[in-house]
Amino acid sequence: MISLENISVNFGTRYLFDGVNFMIGAKDRIGLVGVNGSGKTTLMKIICRMFTPDSGNIIYSRHTTAGYLPQEGIEYSGRTLYEEVYSSAGNIIEIQKEIEEIEKEIQSYSDKESEEYLDQLQNLSELQERFSLLDGYKLTGKIEKILYGLGFKENDMQRDTNEFSGGWQMRIALAKLLLNNPSVLLLDEPTNHLDFDSLIWLEDYLKSYNGSYLIISHDKDFLNNLTEKIIEISLGNVNIYSGNYDKYYEEKTLRKQQTENQYRNQQKYLKQQERFIERFRYKATKASAVQSRIKQLEKIERIEIEDEESFVNFRFPPAIHSGRVVVDINNLTKSYDGKNNVLENVNLSVSRGEKIALVGVNGTGKSTLARIIADKEPYNRGEIIYGHQVVTRYFAQNQAEELNENRTVLETLEEVASGQTQNELRSILGGFLFSGEDVFKKVGVLSGGEKSRLALAKMLLQSSNFLILDEPTNHLDMRSKEVLKKALREYKGAVLIVSHDREFLDGVIDKILEIKSKNFRTFRGTIFEYAKIKQNEILKSETEEVNIVKEENTEKKSPYLKGLEIKNRKKEINKKITPVRRKISVIEQELNELEARKKELENIMSGKNFYKDVECAKKISGEYDHIGKRAKELNKQWDTETDMLNNLLNELSLID
Repeated sequence: MISLENISVNFGTRYLFDGVNFMIGAKDRIGLVGVNGSGKTTLMKIICRMFTPDSGNIIYSRHTTAGYLPQEGIEYSGRTLYEEVYSSAGNIIEIQKEIEEIEKEIQSYSDKESEEYLDQLQNLSELQERFSLLDGYKLTGKIEKILYGLGFKENDMQRDTNEFSGGWQMRIALAKLLLNNPSVLLLDEPTNHLDFDSLIWLEDYLKSYNGSYLIISHDKDFLNNLTEKIIEISLGNVNIYSGNYDKYYEEKTLRKQQTENQYRNQQKYLKQQERFIERFRYKATKASAVQSRIKQLEKIERIEIEDEESFVNFRFPPAIHSGRVVVDINNLTKSYDGKNNVLENVNLSVSRGEKIALVGVNGTGKSTLARIIADKEPYNRGEIIYGHQVVTRYFAQNQAEELNENRTVLETLEEVASGQTQNELRSILGGFLFSGEDVFKKVGVLSGGEKSRLALAKMLLQSSNFLILDEPTNHLDMRSKEVLKKALREYKGAVLIVSHDREFLDGVIDKILEIKSKNFRTFRGTIFEYAKIKQNEILKSETEEVNIVKEENTEKKSPYLKGLEIKNRKKEINKKITPVRRKISVIEQELNELEARKKELENIMSGKNFYKDVECAKKISGEYDHIGKRAKELNKQWDTETDMLNNLLNELSLID
C-alpha cells in the first residue's frame, strides 16, 4: 500500500535516517518505537507527505489514503462538534451533494421520457449505489458511535468546537480521522488524552479496523494488544520485528546480545590490527604488510551499538513517618457555578502506605478531586482532615508553569537536592530524557513535554509521605516510566495516581477508585482485572443500546437519525423508480416502432398486386399478425409497470 525506498534525512552534521526501506501492507498492525529523538514523529510525517526527506521515494499504491493524528496542537472552531466531525466524511459528502443536485435537476424536467432525463435517472441510481456501499445511509449512526466511544455526550453534539479544551480537541481530531476511514491510520501517541473507558473503546475499534495502522505509543499494553509487527528506529536505520511489543523486546534482547558480541570481537580484531600497523609502520621490510592491513581496515564495515544510558536506580528521599490515616474526606462537595456539582458528598480515607489509582471517564472530577486533596483548589462543603505529620507533594501537567525559566535543567534539580552529587542528579535527569548538554539548557527554551518531565523529576527529589500524581506518564518514554514505576514500588508513603496507563499502574497500586456519576466504586485487584470488567460493561452497554433502539423503533430518536431515515427512504424509493421508468421508456419505444412498422405493412397490403406474390403476401401477413400479438403483450407490461410507478410516486408524495 505504502512503500518507503531509500529514505534519508540529514539534520546538520548527522543523519536522522540513512537509506530506510520498508512497506506498510494491507491490514498491517504496526508499532513504531525508538529512543527519544530517534525520529519516530519525523518518519510518520514523511509517510503522510507532511515532511520531505532529503532523498528517497514514498510510493502509494492506487486508491491508498493516509490519515495522520499528531500528538498535540490541533484546534477547531466555527462549527458544532457534530458538524466538524461530519465534515470529514469525505467522498460520502461529495456523493451526497451530487445526489441532491441530480434530484433537483430531475424535478425540473417536464419531459419524463426524454433521453437526458433517463440518463440522469441512471446517474442517480449509480450514485445511490456507491453511497450505499460507503455506508452513507449509516453515517449519522457511525458519527454518534465514534463520538460516544471517545467520551462525548449527547448534549455535546451542538456545542461549538472552540468550547472544548486541548485534550478534547485531540479527541475531535481522532473522531474525524476514524470517520474518514483512510487506508492507513498514522497515530502519534493517541492515548495521551483518553480516559480509561475511551482507551478500551479505541482498542476494540482498532482491532476491527478494515485498513492498516502505524502507532507511536509509550503505552506498552496498548501496543501489545494491537500490534502484530514492530518497526524500531535505531542508529538511523529501521529494524523490523514480528509480533507485539513483548515479542519485539524479547527478540531485541537476543539481537542486542549477538550484536554486542560481534562488536566486542570486531573491536578486539581492530585493536590487534592497529597495534600491528603502529608497530611496523616505519619498517621497510613490513611496509607491504602494513599497507595491506590498512586497506583491509578501510573496507571493514564498522558495527555500531546504540548508546543506551544505564538504568537509573532512583529512590525517593526517606519519608517522614505519618499517622495511620493520611487524609480523611467527609461529605465533600464541589461546584464551579454553585448549581451543578462536579463532586457530591465524597467520602474517602487514605491510609499510610496505600497506593490508589483514581480512574473514571473525563469530566467526572478526577483531577478536581486530586487538586482539592493537594490543597490546590477550594471546595464548597464538607471537610478534609490530614493525618499527623503528612507532607504532600502534587504533580499535574501545569506543574511546569511554576518552574524558573532562567535556571538551567541541572540548576532546577540542584535547588531541591538533598545530598545528591551532580553526577547523581545528571543520572536522574538522564532517566527523564535529559542527557549530555541538555542539562545545561535554560528552562525557558524547553518544550512543554520537557518542562513537564523536569517538573516531575524535581517533585520526586523532595521529601514527602503522600504523593498525588495527575497523569504523570503522558510525556515519558518507556524507560522513564520504568524509572518512576520502580521508585513508586519502593516508596513507603501513600500514593494517589490519576492515570489510564495500565502497564504503568500494574504492580504499583493496590486499590482502584472509580468515579462514576458522582459516585465512587472501589475495586481491589489488578488493573488488568479491572480493565476486563470495564470491557465487559462497555460491551453490555452497547448491546443494551441496540436492543433499546429495536424495541423503541422510531421513539426518542436523534433528530439527525430521524431526518436521515426520511431522506434514506426517499432515496430507496427513487432508486426503485429509476429502473421502472427506464423499463416503461423501453416498452413505449418498442410500441412506437411496432406501430410504425404496422402502418408500413398496411400500406403494402392495400396495394392492388399484393396477393399476386403468394409467398411474399404470406410472409407479410405473418409479420403483421406477430406485431399485433407483440403489441398486446407490451401493452399489458406497460399497464403493470405504470401501476408500479404510480404506487411508488404516491408513496414518495406521502413522505414529502
